[in-house]
Amino acid sequence: MTISRRTMTLSLGALMLGACSTGGGSLVPAAASQYRRVPNAGYDAWVAAFRTRAASQGITPATLSRGFSGAGYLPQVIERDRNQTEFKRSLEDYLAIAASDERVDTGRAKLRQFAPTLSRIEAQYGVETNVVAAVWGLESRYGARRGDVPVISSLSTLAYDGRRGAFFEKQLIAALNILQSGDTTPANLQGSWAGAMGHTQFIPTSYQAYAVDFTGDGRRDIWSDDPSDALASAAAYLKRSGWTKGQPWGVEVRLPTGFGGPYGRDSTRSTQAWAAQGVRDMSGKAVRDYGPASIIIPAGRSGPAFMTFPNFRVITRYNNSESYVIGIGHLSDRIVGRPAIRGTFPPDANGLTLEDRKALQRRLTDKGFDTQGADGVIGGNTETAIRAYQRSQGLAETGQPSRDLLQRLG
Repeated sequence: MTISRRTMTLSLGALMLGACSTGGGSLVPAAASQYRRVPNAGYDAWVAAFRTRAASQGITPATLSRGFSGAGYLPQVIERDRNQTEFKRSLEDYLAIAASDERVDTGRAKLRQFAPTLSRIEAQYGVETNVVAAVWGLESRYGARRGDVPVISSLSTLAYDGRRGAFFEKQLIAALNILQSGDTTPANLQGSWAGAMGHTQFIPTSYQAYAVDFTGDGRRDIWSDDPSDALASAAAYLKRSGWTKGQPWGVEVRLPTGFGGPYGRDSTRSTQAWAAQGVRDMSGKAVRDYGPASIIIPAGRSGPAFMTFPNFRVITRYNNSESYVIGIGHLSDRIVGRPAIRGTFPPDANGLTLEDRKALQRRLTDKGFDTQGADGVIGGNTETAIRAYQRSQGLAETGQPSRDLLQRLG
């Protein structure tokens, strides 16, 4: 399975997931300093016309002046928008980043650090502390990657570009309304290249609909170093989407030999019915009754299997990617000490397992071709190291891993 472009509902921050990896799979986005305004007469004309449309929707001249002061056309945003569909990962690779040991350890530390706040959020919204922490961890690496691209510039650039002009113009109007409401300032209104903002990466319309003032200071401040409003806003969104406290997103299961399904989120049965077919949890017991359940096999019949519950669908409201939902669920489980996925993933298209890919990265680095970590995820750093090694050996510079390459590296 690969991660396809998802439906844009609440957040866009997880598109940056690869950039958060510190290992060989890192997909590093353009630095903030590279998002520079450039003159563009067509953009300027678009903004002039947009001001009239915005005014007709209640945006005041003062807000427009404040919002567009210093704003401009960002060509790098268009480049990111055009290239995002290229970033595809298997579920195994995705989880290696989403629930890496580093991300799990940081999540546990954040859970301890913000225990009083998260406990109050759970008490008010009924969403478990570890689930809220997992959303935080996956969306912005616990606040470390909140985004530093000016939102008015990025959204107006994307709206002007026109590929999804109506969507981004709607987001731009919402962003200006955020300024007009006094929740933040133009200087603080920053986010990802596509306008996702704050610790939990809300797009502007979702911010308007679901953000809350948990601290009681009169502002819904998801950008502050204090993550309270952002974490409460994520919990509020999940609760309003139907979250049931005490129900897991899913449980890893073992399927009996010859099990023929049905598979997929649209095929639900009782846990008793699945048990009658021989489905068991990883300890060999029948799964507890948490409600209507489905069986999914995102990596194919030879990969891990999961029994999912209605809370799985709730997380899809945040992000419709199946891999994202499993990433949130698995990270939330790991943060509170539950085990890593025990099922095995099949070898990749090159015939390599995750451990093979980690070994390849270690061997390349040992020979002086640094992959910037050994997470088993083949990304730009590893491909560059492979090409350099191939060049040194007089081999064709493919940049691709293989069993032959692993054996050559000893």
